Amino acid sequence: MLVNKAIFPVAGLGTRFLPATKAQPKEMLPVVDEPLIQYAVAEAYAAGMREMIFVTGRHKRPIEDHFDMTLELEVALEQAGKDDLLKVVRSVKPDDMECIYVRQPQALGLGHAVLCAKRLVGSQPFAVLLADDLMVGDPPVLKQMVDQFEQRRASIVAVQEVPAEQTRRYGIVVGTPVSDRLIDMTGIIEKPAPEDAPSRLGVAGRYILTPGVFDEIESQPRGVGGEIQLTDGISALLRREKVFAYRYEGKRYDCGSKEGFLQANVELALAHPELGPGFREFLRGLDIFDRAND
Repeated sequence: MLVNKAIFPVAGLGTRFLPATKAQPKEMLPVVDEPLIQYAVAEAYAAGMREMIFVTGRHKRPIEDHFDMTLELEVALEQAGKDDLLKVVRSVKPDDMECIYVRQPQALGLGHAVLCAKRLVGSQPFAVLLADDLMVGDPPVLKQMVDQFEQRRASIVAVQEVPAEQTRRYGIVVGTPVSDRLIDMTGIIEKPAPEDAPSRLGVAGRYILTPGVFDEIESQPRGVGGEIQLTDGISALLRREKVFAYRYEGKRYDCGSKEGFLQANVELALAHPELGPGFREFLRGLDIFDRAND
């Protein structure tokens, strides 16, 4: 397995979801019946990764607790004969998965958060997953990217086409198409104005990177917003290594926004094998659009 380590930058304050995130990490907000961070970890696990590295900050202890064993809960469920729930609890962290936690002492940007994991990653390729971006694909999006990495042996960045007016929200890539879904990158710009954007291919929250990116991040000055940007490190890496952009198959929910978070809850609830049918009937009975016009 070429890629065994995954980094989850989870030190952010989640201010867009206050007051819900005043006392809990935004990554622990539930979409249907699982917290956001669990979706990301499950995606990495399905892609073959077994070493999960969480770059945390203050007040992120609930993430550690979530992936820890809860002996009292397991004993209570076992004694009550609730075997299905016991299986769910134990599936949160499979026995062959290791969770490691490292602190980001200051909120200096995504590039800095990734750099905090350098010692733990060493000289191996690694993945970066942003839990705010809930990705649904078949096969999982990160598994698609791992397959591309195994063929190309070069960094892979997930991208999607974004509306022109939204380029300020994304790192925007430019390059030469290799196939329908793969682009040989020649440049990447962090959050350009629409008139300055070289394309409409925006970076989504999934990366597979070679360890050479660490040296580039370390040598970068602070970029957009006064932060150490991962985008700037990847841009510098392009000068000495191939980097590809991959148009993934699947759907991304921007759960860093309230609208995207609500969309994810509704659509994943409708797709849920147990909840879906009843929830669909509930929505049909709401007369939502009639009420909105009253």
